[in-house]
Amino acid sequence: MDSEARRRALSKRLEQAEGPVSAAALARELLVSRQIIVGDVALLRARGLDITATPRGYVLPRPPAGVSCTIACRHRADQMAQELCAIVDQGCTVLDVIVEHPIYGQLTGLLRLSSRYEVDQFVARCREEAAAPLSQLTEGIHLHTVLCPDQGAADRVRNELARLEILYQ
Repeated sequence: MDSEARRRALSKRLEQAEGPVSAAALARELLVSRQIIVGDVALLRARGLDITATPRGYVLPRPPAGVSCTIACRHRADQMAQELCAIVDQGCTVLDVIVEHPIYGQLTGLLRLSSRYEVDQFVARCREEAAAPLSQLTEGIHLHTVLCPDQGAADRVRNELARLEILYQ
């Protein structure tokens, strides 16, 4: 398969994916190296394809279904899993984390976490990589964009985060 055919196949695979697809998985499927996939993704982005890299792989953004809200939080680093589980336990998806950096301005990290399993995987990866959460740059203060199935779920998230004293008001 030539490079253009591979990029078309890559694009089609991402369009059909139900969730993130890792570069390693794409490389296995297309019988090339992971680095070739990374280069192909860069070229597809340069052509205007809106490919997003998440901690679990590449995705093509889809229009959100439900209610999207922004929630301000503040907590210690050891409360990260508790915070994220409080959100996903209400049937919501944590789309991102946002902090205000004094030099760079707004920094956004894409998360797309929808279940306790995904939260556990994310927290384990942070631990394995010795990666500090973005919120440590701002004394624990940060925002999350959260996608909920309805307003009731969004309200439950806020109530639970307030109960845990994580909601920043």
